[in-house]
Amino acid sequence: QAQLVESGGGLVQAGGSLRLSCAASGLTFSISAVGWFRQASGKEREFVAAISWSGGTSHYADSVTGRFTISRDNAKNTVYLQMNSLKPEDTAVYYCAAASVLWATSRRNDYNYWGQGTQVTVSS
Repeated sequence: QAQLVESGGGLVQAGGSLRLSCAASGLTFSISAVGWFRQASGKEREFVAAISWSGGTSHYADSVTGRFTISRDNAKNTVYLQMNSLKPEDTAVYYCAAASVLWATSRRNDYNYWGQGTQVTVSS
């Protein structure tokens, strides 16, 4: 049974940093692109970042470019999201997802496995 588990969320002050982790089991993680999405209260879920199956290519939303970095360790079946210079508008539940494609895609429909999410709250 495929499972993705996020961790690393929490409360941080504006300007601070957090590193989210996404641990996968029950799927061939190394041949899937992986993405991070987020959903703020009352808003639609939105794309944050994605990384290709090999880790060679990544793609970011404009709102996080230059502040967030996605990486992966296929030997550990884990993907990371390093978040720096956090802003209050980054407050949301962050979800990782495994795609049915190899490339770093921002399309929600390309993702078929989702984690339960981890809350990130940035105070001003």
